Amino acid sequence: MAEPVRENALHRDTLAVRAATARSQYGENSEALFLTSGYVQPSAESSARRFAGDEDGFTYGRYGNPTVASFEQRLAALEGAPAAISTASGMSAILMMCMGLLKSGDHVLCSQSMFGSTIKLIGTDLAKFGVTSTFVPQTDLAAWQAALRPATKLLFAETPTNPLTEVCDIRALSDMAHNAGALLAVDNCFATPALQRPMALGADIVMHSGTKYLDGQGRVMAGALCASQDLVTQSFLPVLKSAGMTLAPFNAWVVLKGLETLDIRMQAQSARALAMAQWLQVHPAVARVFYPGLPSHPQHALAMAQQSGCGGAVLSFELKASDPDQARARAFHVLDTLQTLSLCTNLGDTKTLLAHPASTSHGRLTPAQRDASGISQGLIRMAVGLEHLSDIQADLDRGLCSI
Repeated sequence: MAEPVRENALHRDTLAVRAATARSQYGENSEALFLTSGYVQPSAESSARRFAGDEDGFTYGRYGNPTVASFEQRLAALEGAPAAISTASGMSAILMMCMGLLKSGDHVLCSQSMFGSTIKLIGTDLAKFGVTSTFVPQTDLAAWQAALRPATKLLFAETPTNPLTEVCDIRALSDMAHNAGALLAVDNCFATPALQRPMALGADIVMHSGTKYLDGQGRVMAGALCASQDLVTQSFLPVLKSAGMTLAPFNAWVVLKGLETLDIRMQAQSARALAMAQWLQVHPAVARVFYPGLPSHPQHALAMAQQSGCGGAVLSFELKASDPDQARARAFHVLDTLQTLSLCTNLGDTKTLLAHPASTSHGRLTPAQRDASGISQGLIRMAVGLEHLSDIQADLDRGLCSI
């Protein structure tokens, strides 16, 4: 857990390569990788104060690490957040958030279009411990308002959503949550702070899977929460210390270096994604394209306002088919004919990755849950990388034209 270095005169691009913990006595220019599970203490009294939280200093690898702290400082600086805390994965960050904020009898209000594992964790796993939940249409503010209860403690949205790229009004949900005495958390994995800063729009917590665009090259797992110093210190850090969902220093170092190129990667990959969305929109084998950068997207104007005028690097498209079985068969055919692009369930890589959500990321949901989320058998998610646009199109067109 770490607070960001306060350098208000610096632009976000500069913070992406400069925000970190202080250099060691060796004066390294590239942030150091500290591989240690323990720390020698200056005295027994100092050790006692550090373990009690009354004195700054590292004590044990499960509680903190200088390399991990550098990643947390840099991410917080990019998000414009008072503080950040990291975890081993994006899902463990969500679990830490829920464990830190909720107890038996509390209620969580979520978008029904969220990532499949998020829906299962909150809707099924937390229910075993007495936490209730309601899932509502992402873009229907009236449905969010109607589902509020006196016991509602947390509203949780993902914008854009995975995989249908639905966009929520962060400011409106923030006002709604605060009027109800609840907190708003936003999953910012798709947009990243390069395009969108939810806390500037009123969100209380920003969740990241650093596995995605923060790393940017599909190398390691990581997660993080950005929030107020009180939330990080009082609600999340105690859970981290007890539950051990700690981010490994090497993974932290990899994602820390990934943040240095986040902005230029997001701009370049978003430009290619827009071109691909426009190309797919007129392809005879495609029924519909989901991408916030297209004027045809239902929340296009809102997305452009919240996401710095950019649609992001992820899109989804639905194939034309007469029934679900045919749709699934056609989707599998397109994916099986890929020769250059990757059939891979991750996203955020410099390589273009395609996946079939109904059988992978949302495969553990019930058919009713998938239907409610709009995940059809003919849907393919595409996270556009940095290959040449004509090569991306040619590899995808092979399968689309041979359906």
